Amino acid sequence: MSSMQQYNVSTSKSTINFPHSLSSLFRGFSHQTIIFSSFPKQISSSSSILINNHPFSLSSFFIFLPSFHFRKFSALVMGSVESNKDHPLPAEARKILHSIASKWDDVIDPHALQVIRLKGAMTNEVYQIKWPTKAGEMSRKVLVRIYGEGVDVFFDREDEIRTFECMSKHGQGPRLLGRFSTGRIEEFIRARTLSAPDLRDADISALIAAKLKEFHDLDMPGPKKIKLWDRLRDWLDQAKRLSSPEEAKAFHLDALGEEISELEIKLSVNQIIGFCHNDLQYGNIMIDEQSNSLTIIDYEYASYNPVAFDIANHFCEMAADYHTDAPHELDYSKYPGLEERRRFISTYLSSSGQQPSGHQVEQLLQDVEKYTLATHLFWGLWGIISEHVNEIDFDYLEYGRQRFRQYWLRKPELLGSS
Repeated sequence: MSSMQQYNVSTSKSTINFPHSLSSLFRGFSHQTIIFSSFPKQISSSSSILINNHPFSLSSFFIFLPSFHFRKFSALVMGSVESNKDHPLPAEARKILHSIASKWDDVIDPHALQVIRLKGAMTNEVYQIKWPTKAGEMSRKVLVRIYGEGVDVFFDREDEIRTFECMSKHGQGPRLLGRFSTGRIEEFIRARTLSAPDLRDADISALIAAKLKEFHDLDMPGPKKIKLWDRLRDWLDQAKRLSSPEEAKAFHLDALGEEISELEIKLSVNQIIGFCHNDLQYGNIMIDEQSNSLTIIDYEYASYNPVAFDIANHFCEMAADYHTDAPHELDYSKYPGLEERRRFISTYLSSSGQQPSGHQVEQLLQDVEKYTLATHLFWGLWGIISEHVNEIDFDYLEYGRQRFRQYWLRKPELLGSS
C-alpha cells in the first residue's frame, strides 16, 4: 500500500474512490487511487479540475483514449456514485427506472442513476432520479413517489391515480411513466417549485389565481358531488379510533361532529362548486420562469368541493413554511390581509374573461373567510391521523393542535357563535 498515491480531485459535490478496475483506463496512473470531490456534471477532454489544489486538464487523461473508453469511464464513475449510497427505492421501482432509461439513447448507463430526496413532502416520500447523458450538462430526470404508509386512510389511491391520469390528458400535470406496488414514477417537470415567500408575490399570486380558476373549471369524470363534509366525518371517525383518551379529550374530538354539521348548514348556501385541489400549498405549484406559466401538481386530495374552500385553504397555507428547522410551526401573521385577498379573488373571477361585479367579489371574499374554519378542521384531523400512521419526520400532532386553535379562535368572529 505504501507505493499507492492518492489524488484529491475537486470539482463540485460527491466523493468517489476510483476502483482498481479503472486503472487500465489511465495511461501512467495504473497503481494510483484517484478521489473526485464533488464530481462535475459534465466530463470532457476539455474539462479542468484541481488535483492536490493544482489546476489540471483532463486532456492529459483522455488524449490517448478512444471515445468508447471515455463513455465507459463516465458510466463507471456515475455507477460508483450510486453504489456508495443506501437508496430507499424498492427493487421493482429500480427495475422500471432502468427500463425507462434504456429507451433514451442519450443516457450513458441506465443503471447509473442518482437519487435525490426532495424535502417538504408530508404525505409521501418524493425523489428526483437523474441519469448522466452524453450531452454532459443535461441529464434525464424523473420523479419517484413512494406512498406514505397508512395514508390510504385519507383518500382512495385508485381514485387518485385516475385523477392523475385524467389531469395529464387535460395537459394539467406530469405524465404517469410507471407504477409499482408502493408508489409510481412520474414525468419530471423542468420548472421551479414555488417557495413560501412566492405566495405573497403579487405577480405570482395573480398567476395562481388564474390557474386555480382554470383548475376549478375542469370537467372531470364522475359525479359532481361535494366531498368535503363526508370526508371530515370519516376523518373524525378515524381520529377517534386512533387517538388515546387523553388526545381525544385535548382535541375535543367528541364535540367535532356537531361542529362539522354546523359548518355544513351555515356554509352550504349558494356555493360555487368546482373541481378543487384541496391542498394548494406552495410545494404543489411549479413555475416555468421562461414562459411564466404554472403547473399545479399532486392531486391526492382533489375532489369536487365549494371553490371557496379551495381558496381558503390556499390563503391558510401562506402561514406555513415547510422548509425550515420547524416545518410544523405556522405563523398566522403571514395570513393575507383584506386587500390582498380581495385582489386575488378579483383576479380569480375575472380570469375567465368576464369582469365580476363588486357584489360577486365581496360575496366570495366573505365565503372564503368562513371556509377557513373548514380548512382548520380538515388539516387538524389530518394531523391527528398522520401522527399515528405516517413515519415521515414531522410533528403532525403539534401541527394539528395549531389548526384547531385557529378554528376555536376565529369561529366566534366568522360565524357569530362560540
